[in-house]
Amino acid sequence: MADKPTTIDEYLAVLSKDKRTALEKLRQAIKAMAPKAEECISYGLPAFRLDGRPLVAFGATKNHCAFYPMSSLTVKTHQDKLKGCDTSKGTIRFQADRPLPITLVRKLVKARIAENAERGRESR
Repeated sequence: MADKPTTIDEYLAVLSKDKRTALEKLRQAIKAMAPKAEECISYGLPAFRLDGRPLVAFGATKNHCAFYPMSSLTVKTHQDKLKGCDTSKGTIRFQADRPLPITLVRKLVKARIAENAERGRESR
């Protein structure tokens, strides 16, 4: 990619069909759970912001796709639901032909919305 994408559509446009399809499903699930969140590109990745705060992001590399809850707490808290997933501190990696279950994505996005709301209350 010579030019860095400025929209999620631009990011997805250059991916292989299988990765684009998997990430588009992820995008739709995020939008459904956080309809007020705004799409953006953050750190070169498709992301969503809610009330000005980072919510979640996703992306693709040569070998896998990934969902970024943008919070190590969310990954740690949901470790039991993430068994069998390749995770690290703030990343959940998956193969395009084995996307994350939508029910799991919904739980993670819901958790991030609650976490951001809590942080917002703490900072007042």
